[in-house]
Amino acid sequence: MRTQNTIGHTQTSPAIFVDRDGTICEEVNYLRRVEDLHLLPFAAEALRLARQAGYRVVIISNQSGVARGYMEESTVQEINQALQEMLREQGAEVDGIYYCPHHIQGNPPYNIDCPCRKPNPGMLYRAQEDLHLDLAHSVVIGDKYSDVETAHRVNIPGILVLTGYGREEKERVVQQHLPPPEYIASDLRDAVRWWLEHEHRI
Repeated sequence: MRTQNTIGHTQTSPAIFVDRDGTICEEVNYLRRVEDLHLLPFAAEALRLARQAGYRVVIISNQSGVARGYMEESTVQEINQALQEMLREQGAEVDGIYYCPHHIQGNPPYNIDCPCRKPNPGMLYRAQEDLHLDLAHSVVIGDKYSDVETAHRVNIPGILVLTGYGREEKERVVQQHLPPPEYIASDLRDAVRWWLEHEHRI
């Protein structure tokens, strides 16, 4: 797992953990060029709402394209930096970006069974330590069931968004009788709004 641009804090706060591709920015099947990075509608607004409500915003992203040889790790870092700049231009800040470049079937030295690759919760634990997060009162939002499962592995809510791969994943939940997400949202803004309205009832 790799970390980028975390902001230091001393007080414990809950976090909204957000997937990157398909949740904040458009899903393009292994984003490997800054030119192909485009924010989804209302994504920046959603992150602003989360920060205004007292949540830390942490991006957690599987980036196995590195292990598969589709891109260099430096490309992931470049794209993450560009993403932060795009969000800042719209008044949205993130507290940290965590990504896992590994895949067990990838190329050396990235071909490891990494405890940080979602649905493993390693990125959550690392962010909890780095940013002094109140993990028990946090939530995970993403367009894949692996995001929901990551949340459930640490006994916190997971929200599925219907952007990116979300609609396909929603069907998989039904067909495979998987433990359902706490909410299925149309997009990231819907997910954050729902969470802020229901956080104390879950």
